[in-house]
Amino acid sequence: MSNKVVEKTELLTRVAIARKAGRTIAHCHGCFDIVHPGHIRHLEFARRQGDVVVVSITGDAQIDKGDQRPYVPQELRAESLAALEAVDWVYTDPHSTSCELLRELRPDVYIKGHEYEHSNDPKFAAEQAIVNAYGGRVVFSSGDVVFSSTSFIESLDQDTSLEQQRLRLFCARYGITTESINSTLRSFAKLRVLIVGDVVVDRYVLCDATNLASEAPMISLSRLEERVFVGGAGIVARHAAGLGAKTYLLSTTARNTTSDNIQQTLETDAINTKLIPCRERLPEKTRYLVDTSKLLRVEDAHSTPLDSVAETEAVNWIESIADTLDAVIFCDFGYGTITGGLLERLRSILNQRSLVVAADVSEPHGQLLQFRDATLLCPTEREVRSALHDFESGLSNVAWNALDQTQARHMIATLGKKGLVVFDRQSQDPTSSNWRGRLRSEYVASLAENVVDPLGCGDALLATATLTMAAHGGLMQAAYLGTAAAAIEIARLGNIPINLAILQHYLNDRPELAKQASSQDKTATAIKFTSAAAPIATAPRVPEKTSDNNDLLGQLLKQHDQKTDRWRPNLPDAHRKPGRKPIPPIRRRPPSSTDERQPQPQGQGRTENET
Repeated sequence: MSNKVVEKTELLTRVAIARKAGRTIAHCHGCFDIVHPGHIRHLEFARRQGDVVVVSITGDAQIDKGDQRPYVPQELRAESLAALEAVDWVYTDPHSTSCELLRELRPDVYIKGHEYEHSNDPKFAAEQAIVNAYGGRVVFSSGDVVFSSTSFIESLDQDTSLEQQRLRLFCARYGITTESINSTLRSFAKLRVLIVGDVVVDRYVLCDATNLASEAPMISLSRLEERVFVGGAGIVARHAAGLGAKTYLLSTTARNTTSDNIQQTLETDAINTKLIPCRERLPEKTRYLVDTSKLLRVEDAHSTPLDSVAETEAVNWIESIADTLDAVIFCDFGYGTITGGLLERLRSILNQRSLVVAADVSEPHGQLLQFRDATLLCPTEREVRSALHDFESGLSNVAWNALDQTQARHMIATLGKKGLVVFDRQSQDPTSSNWRGRLRSEYVASLAENVVDPLGCGDALLATATLTMAAHGGLMQAAYLGTAAAAIEIARLGNIPINLAILQHYLNDRPELAKQASSQDKTATAIKFTSAAAPIATAPRVPEKTSDNNDLLGQLLKQHDQKTDRWRPNLPDAHRKPGRKPIPPIRRRPPSSTDERQPQPQGQGRTENET
């Protein structure tokens, strides 16, 4: 069966030999996502039209049938077709149509489904014109029963074992191995990154639901505890510092106790800050929770744009450190730190240097399309659709329009609990005709197994993906590591920064990397940290390795969370009522002993318009 799946050179050689022997060539082309009875009849019909049946399938990157398509990776689709007796050879076509292959293969008969007989599809019209030009025949198979892979997929529950296989093939296809990941993570300590954007105060009020209020049909809550976290651009900076990079932060602040607390927290993490005190108060978002369920969010924030003096001060500071930087991350939450004038002045500074420039926004306040010439855009699907006011087109079309308007190079669009889609140009040369060609895309499922709080998942992904690209890890590895960082973040309550040790140990037991890592001593490949790192950037002491890596990760998370990742205000005694139920600990479900299935795959990104 394996010798039936061939590359193009081998395919053309075999077809030439068959032709010399007087055999006719029948050719079928399509996605063949899930092989169903309609496909079987189609291929058996093709067998009756020729002596040799060649099937070409559209490669994963060229399929545009939805965010999570193809459902089955190209390697498995080719293997399934090769197992059929009616098929002689299978080839994975890297193009969106079979036009190029038809010009070289020149089959005697080109077979399409009955539904194409009266179709106005321009792709099929181009294929038909090529076949007619060299004197071949286009034949339509019987249409007595019509099946659809799309219909089957929409009616199926998520097959988590297939998701795991897809992740394994994704890692194999792009060379994502334990060695390559460790090499990238070690490089983070050499990087210098600047974060520009609004610092936000994320306040959590933990409550106990006691009863219904007597004066109205509403729930009555008893306040138990309050937790305050650094959010917005501040948490992105903390993620970057925790991952080992030397981090700079430009933002705006106020002259009050809250701003002082935030500056002290950032300085504890060894983050170099330029906080311009031009606000009356910091933007603040207060969430009320019972256990880990959020009931209400109250936003107290106003936009305070930089004036000309503050803007000049910001530009001068960035220019003074620009030559030392490897990456810049813009976090636009719409509260005024990032202005059009600031971006215009920074563009000329940054474009002179080979920096990775990444950007994200917080819908509906941020303006995604203002980040021209960015290396990477990391919006949620909602944010990119809102930026273009397009809620009807397919995500691939929306992504293409966003990249075309911004002239950005890459995009990672998060889909909430579904995962993310990576979009890449066919050429990174703006002068090439492929620069504005059809985008390559890859779907990456979420790695999250335990969903506690989606706040900050997109920020963890943004920081990790940007550092990966600055370390020359590549776009696909950036997406994978960003997904892993988001999965760690979503398992914790509040905006708590990740660090390198936690990420490393999370990845050590990932099943999609197990095959590549099976011959390695994981202890020998553990990352070594320098003693000169900042407190939060320094990895916590790793407990002795146990037989269950999930327990090890739990110990690391607990150890990390007990550090100064948040400050707790001194609440009046009335706010700490005795006898109330304590907030339950976050329970982390260990993986199954037989597989790594995810009963309810959850995802990264701000699924509830979080910061």
